[in-house]
Amino acid sequence: MSKQPIGIFDSGVGGTSIWKEIHALLPHENTIYLADSANAPYGLKGKDKIIELSIKNTEYLIDQGCKLIVVACNTATTNAISILRATYHVPFIGIEPAIKPAALQTKTNSVGILATKGTLSSELFSKTSGLFASNIKVIEQVGEGIVELIERGKVYSEEMRQLLTSYLKPMIEAKIDYLVLGCTHYPYLMPLLIELLPKHVKIIDSGAAVARQTKAILEKHELLNMQTDKAENTFFTNGNPEVMASLLDDKFEVKYLNF
Repeated sequence: MSKQPIGIFDSGVGGTSIWKEIHALLPHENTIYLADSANAPYGLKGKDKIIELSIKNTEYLIDQGCKLIVVACNTATTNAISILRATYHVPFIGIEPAIKPAALQTKTNSVGILATKGTLSSELFSKTSGLFASNIKVIEQVGEGIVELIERGKVYSEEMRQLLTSYLKPMIEAKIDYLVLGCTHYPYLMPLLIELLPKHVKIIDSGAAVARQTKAILEKHELLNMQTDKAENTFFTNGNPEVMASLLDDKFEVKYLNF
């Protein structure tokens, strides 16, 4: 089993930000990445639909022999991962907004979170936020339209700049010192966010932590690939392969998959 691939799925291309962290930490692990771009964004869908799509993605990856599955989507994690873990035998790694480190480290007692509607309205986010951020001001912002622009390859467009400017304005006015990115698409906005935010504001995403957790769970289940052969990394999308290829610096082939 150790040579079997790690499966990773997201509502689209955003989870490649998580894949990059995993690949950097575990370069010898084979991976299969599945982008359900045709149904992006998950954040606007109801819980039942999110669960249905997450099951579909999971079963495809299990059919490919994946030894572990990373749910590289905040919305799918917060709405569906408990059901996935109860239903399938492979280990699952989830991802949720890193509100805890922001809440513990803030000096202004004011933090911002940019996420999808599906994540911000989920029970899991509400529970985490209640545990760690009950005594600070949290400015929540639904990133409506952001995922759609990224999926269309318009990461650095003027439309994206205007959207982010409007979303960040109330956070800046509230004197946040941390911005939590609650969607795996959003790390690709880092250059724009750094430009638009005051210099003292720190930006937190969950990618590195997810990679470390992936390694820890592989070690726990004795599933680490100890071979040093060149890893096989396969990328599938039911959207535009060129958009994902551009985010991967055209180093990897992206295949269209009708699923």
